[in-house]
Amino acid sequence: MSELITVTETAASKISALMAEDEKTEAGLRVFVQGGGCSGFQYGLMIDETQVDPAVDKVFESNGVRLYVDPISMRYLTGAQVDFVDNLTGGGFTIKNPNATSTCGCGSSFNV
Repeated sequence: MSELITVTETAASKISALMAEDEKTEAGLRVFVQGGGCSGFQYGLMIDETQVDPAVDKVFESNGVRLYVDPISMRYLTGAQVDFVDNLTGGGFTIKNPNATSTCGCGSSFNV
């Protein structure tokens, strides 16, 4: 079985800083896939403060960040990596997904 979703040190540092800024240090990062985007599916990331049910969601930790992933999204995201990039066109979170057979130019939409 492939690895679960991982978070790079750079992304973990940025996520921790955002959670501290919003005083949500006990929250986790929900990573999900939803229909849409120009390639069929798109990624979603959000800070989640809700009480997560481990019987429903996959809950794990990477580089100190607690991650929540629903079972349907897990099928598409196993082995993926959340990263944060900062370049001339701006910065933001990206997901490197080995399951994607094609992606769009913006990088936030994919197909399997």
